Amino acid sequence: MKPVINIKRIYEPSAKDDGYRVLVDRIWPRGISKEEADLDEWQKEIAPSTALRKWFNHDPVRWEAFKTKYTEELNKNEAAAPFLSQCRRHKTITLLYGAKEERYNQAVVLREYINKELKS
Repeated sequence: MKPVINIKRIYEPSAKDDGYRVLVDRIWPRGISKEEADLDEWQKEIAPSTALRKWFNHDPVRWEAFKTKYTEELNKNEAAAPFLSQCRRHKTITLLYGAKEERYNQAVVLREYINKELKS
């Protein structure tokens, strides 16, 4: 069973239909407590490397290159297989991120990656 994967800013309130809530940032988001986050899991190991995150800096001009580089990181990441296995156990997953940028962030790339990997 392939899960439905949603993307949401961590600053938005949690909802019953969020399903399994996973923070996919390497750094804890500013100004939010663990209680407010209402997480099931924090997957910082699956987030982009610090070097890649700093290089990208949510710059739309670097978006295509970021997607390629982050996907390459995911393909080599030892945390990816256990994370994908965890994803298979849920009907609905909400990937949470802290960035202000809604279109150009790692959760968008991660959703594409999960959908591709769980297709097979």
